Order: sequence, then C-alpha cells, then structure tokens
Amino acid sequence: MTLTNAERGTHNDQGRTAFRILVCDPIAEDGVLALQRDGAEVDIRTGLSPDELRKIVDGYEALVVRSETKVTREIIEASSTLQVVGRAGIGVDNIDLQAATEKGVVVVNAPTGNVISAAEHAIALMLSLSRHIPEANASLKSGKWERGKFQGIEVRGKTLGVIGLGQVGSEVARRAKGLEMRVIAHDPFVPEERARVLGVDIVPLAKLIEESDFVTVHTTLSEGTKSLIGEDELRAMKPSARVINTARGGIVDEAALKRALDENWIAGAAVDVFEKEPVTQHPLFKTKNIVVTPHLGASTAEAQERVAVDVAEQIMAVLAGQPARYAVNAPLIPAETYSFLAPYGKVAFKAGELAVQLHEGQMGRIEIDYSGEIAQHDVTPLKAAVVGGLLAPVSEDHVNVVNVDIISQRRGLQITEKRSPSHEKYTSVIAVRIGSKAGGTEVSAILAHDGPHIVSIDGFGVEVPPSEGYLLLVENKDRPGMVGAVGTLTGEFGVNINFMNVGNHEKRGGALMVLTLDEMLTPEQLARVKEIPDILSVKLARL
Repeated sequence: MTLTNAERGTHNDQGRTAFRILVCDPIAEDGVLALQRDGAEVDIRTGLSPDELRKIVDGYEALVVRSETKVTREIIEASSTLQVVGRAGIGVDNIDLQAATEKGVVVVNAPTGNVISAAEHAIALMLSLSRHIPEANASLKSGKWERGKFQGIEVRGKTLGVIGLGQVGSEVARRAKGLEMRVIAHDPFVPEERARVLGVDIVPLAKLIEESDFVTVHTTLSEGTKSLIGEDELRAMKPSARVINTARGGIVDEAALKRALDENWIAGAAVDVFEKEPVTQHPLFKTKNIVVTPHLGASTAEAQERVAVDVAEQIMAVLAGQPARYAVNAPLIPAETYSFLAPYGKVAFKAGELAVQLHEGQMGRIEIDYSGEIAQHDVTPLKAAVVGGLLAPVSEDHVNVVNVDIISQRRGLQITEKRSPSHEKYTSVIAVRIGSKAGGTEVSAILAHDGPHIVSIDGFGVEVPPSEGYLLLVENKDRPGMVGAVGTLTGEFGVNINFMNVGNHEKRGGALMVLTLDEMLTPEQLARVKEIPDILSVKLARL
C-alpha cells in the first residue's frame, strides 16, 4: 500500500498534517521560518557525523543541507519516511542522486539564489582593479598619502569580454551596459538572438581575448574549459587588459596568470576562486596588480536568504504533492513506462553529447526527431536526456523531466521536436540536429542489444557501437588508401585504434572515417592528420 503525503506526516494539536524536517547545516533564519509557516516541525541539528545522521534520519520527511553534510546512499536507505532533500545552494555533489532517485526521494536546490550576488561581485572586482582600491586602502591605513601612485582608469567606453553568457554572465553584461561599456561575449551554446536582447555581440574567443579591456569568466569548469585562459591567451591580450575570475578555479591557468602579472603581459587580475580551496598561501598572493578574495561570489546576506527560502518553499511544495521549481533528479515513473523508455535515455544522451561536440560555430535551433516505436510514447524523458547531453560539456545542471523546459528556457535553447511513426531501417531512432549558419550538425542513434549505437553523422551512414575514449572523425574523398594513411599516422603517434568504420555519402562523393581511440590526439597530431592528401576535415570528440 502506498501512503499519501498527508498519511506519512504526523498531526499537530489542530489535526493538521505536521511534517518533520531536519536542518543539518546552518541556513538563514528566513528559510527556517518558511519551513515552519505551514506547521512543520523543524529540528536544527548541525555538525552531525554521518553515523549520527544515519541513526536519526528515519522519521523525517525532509532534510535541508548546504555543502557540509554528505547525504550518502547509506543515509537515504536508512529512512523509510524521507521524501525530499533540499540543498541551500547550487551544487549537489554531496547528495547521492542515484540513491535518492531509486528511493523516490526528490532532490531540490536553489540555482538562481546567488546569481545577482555573483554578478555584483564580478563588477566590484572590476571596479577595484580599475581604481586600485585595495592597494590605496592599505596604503592610507599604513600612514601614507600617495594620490599619484594610484591613478586609475574609467570603465566607461571600455570593452568587457564575458566568457560564458549563462545566468551570471548575462547579469554581468546587463550591469556593464549600465556602466556604458561595450560588451562582447563568447559562448557557443547561446543563440545570437539571446545575445542581441542583452545588447551583446557574440564573437570567437580569440577576438574577445584580443579586443577586451577586461575579461571576466562565467563558465563551469570542465575538461573543455580547464585552463581556457592559459599562456597563449594571456600573451594575446592587450598590455592594459585585466582578467577577472569569479567562476571556478582552474579555468584561468594560475601559473600562467602569475607569469603574466610578473612580466607585465597584462595590467592586472582579480581572482575569487582557486584550484584548491580553502587556501591561505598561494604564489598569486605575492604578485603585484592582483585582487584576491576567498570565494565570496555568493557570500551576501541576500543570497543566503534567497537560497534558504527557495529551498524551503520547494520542500513544502513537494511535501504537499506539488512540483518543485528546481528538482534536480527525475521523479519515479510507472514501471511499465520506465522499462521501455529507460534504455533509450542513454541513446538520447549520447546523440546530444556527440552532436554538441561535433558542432562548429554558434549554436542555432535544435531539432529532436523521434522515429518508430518511441514516437508512440511520452518522449519528455528523452528530450531531457538529449538536453542533458547537449549541456554536459558546459553546465552543472542536472537535467530531468521536471526541469528540462526551465533549463532550456534559461539558456535560450530553441528546441523543436518531431515524431515519425516509423523508420525505413530501424525500429526506433533518435536524431539530434543543431542548426547554424554553416549548415549545422546531425547525429542519429539507436538502441542495440549492447547499448546505444551511433548510426548516422551528418548524413553519413556509420555504425559506432558503445565505447569509451575518443572518437576521431575524418571526412575525406572516397578513394583507396585513406584508411591505411590514417592508421599509419595513429600508429606513429602510439595511439591504439579500438574500432573503425567508414560511411559513404553519395551526394558529396566522399566518405566519413570513424575511429575510436584510447588516447586523445594533440592539436599537433590532428594537424598532421589534416595534412594527408584528400582529407577534407578532422574532428575529435570524447565518448
């Protein structure tokens, strides 16, 4: 028998349902009051050890945590009453999402609560750099009057380069426009229409680096963005340029940044985040022309109140049987539906993940085409999986059927879906198309006995079985000897080829060679492959 939410809760003296909520980490008082508003019984017990929490969690319908408490599988499985876990903040790395989903526990967070605070901190650091505020403050407090030493610059009329035009980056852009700055941005995942609304010009990264007076970073840390601003980028900047990083440590190469400041490649930097935190001693701390702060982007009273209240309201909504605005994990679906759709989730994710890596240029409209048996079902979970794959390289968002439309709208993704009752060759196919001015990218995938198979890339019929590693795609003129030429080079590089397949394309009179490799090729090695006669293009993706 399944109990309703009301039946699971206890009852207060007035006979109303009273849920028990455990607050495990300190949150703003407004958040606690929001939990108590509907008569919930709120216990605040911070600093519990994992074993202590495991022993007392049964009997609570909700947990509230920040980053200190780890909600592990053992804790989730120790409760027969737990319905929702709320993270008063963005990241949910301290919560076992898989265990929560399996147990039917909804996980919610507050991804927008600190957006304004983070944006304002980036602007504050920019102004601090432009007017030497920290140095001037320290000088005057030490008894010196050095007006001439701290002559600054105006930001009006200067060019601000925003790397990552997501929520925080967009708010930074809006504020910079208010300061009468020219704003340019680099973000391949934001449509040009959204940038135009913000009054921002989308440009390639190299152009942003060369033209900006200030460069501010607002993207997530991933394999693709680690050391995104390295020695080459810092050397290419204006000598008068200044760099600001309030996003994630590691996006700006710290060693290269120190050299850039010590050797006057650039005029200054401001850093709020570091590769290893907390940190109290760092080479950058002894470098001139730098402002450092201890990860203060979200550290405002307003932000802490917002995230606490956001999470509290969502917890109470879930307990009342209503949807949460920012559910991180997908709710459980009927067993018969799950048994059919679940395997296709990996197919959809793989198609989106590969398409976004192969796509070149600014991302335009996204089209998802479901053909065959899957088109007869509610494909919302598959749409969520595709969007999750598309955003995997750049976003920490956990996309599911609850939040897929919110996340798509927030990032300005223009998605259309099509359904076809049958397919000429396969039982069910998921095709993902990303449009651009250059023509775009298309990837089709199916479910085979051993998992997701890629069966078409940009119109070339291929057969790529499930695998991990790197995918090398070589488009070439269809003539003998091409496979051998590429294989000879990878052998010279000492890189193993685990799988190889060739797809023909009569319309183009060419072929697409697809190889799975166990190691990533370097830019120099990719350039060597491109030098082979009759090679038209070379792309590398990670599986």
